[in-house]
Amino acid sequence: QVQLVESGGGLVQAGGSLRLSCAASGRTFNRYAMGWFRQAPGKEREFVAARSWRDVSTYYADSVKGRFTISRDNAKNTVYLQMNSLKPEDTAVYYCAADEFGRGSDSSLDYDYWGQGTQVTVSS
Repeated sequence: QVQLVESGGGLVQAGGSLRLSCAASGRTFNRYAMGWFRQAPGKEREFVAARSWRDVSTYYADSVKGRFTISRDNAKNTVYLQMNSLKPEDTAVYYCAADEFGRGSDSSLDYDYWGQGTQVTVSS
């Protein structure tokens, strides 16, 4: 069982930056692939970024490529999402998720554990 707790959301102006953190419980954190998803009001949850087990691969949605970076610190059981050059369309609730099979998928169906989400609002 893994519990995930996100933090770091907030209100920022367009062009600004935020770093989201996701703290995970569990002794086998480094064996999980970790992903970030987001959901804007009235829209479906969408993939943002993922990092596979052992950090072999990273994946990004086209809409955030070059602006967002996913990283993880296995010693701290934490995954991060550094978000730069933020745009109003990045406004959403951001969720981190863990995949116990370590795949690093862009499909929410492949993730077994989810955090409660953190709100990111980008003003124009």
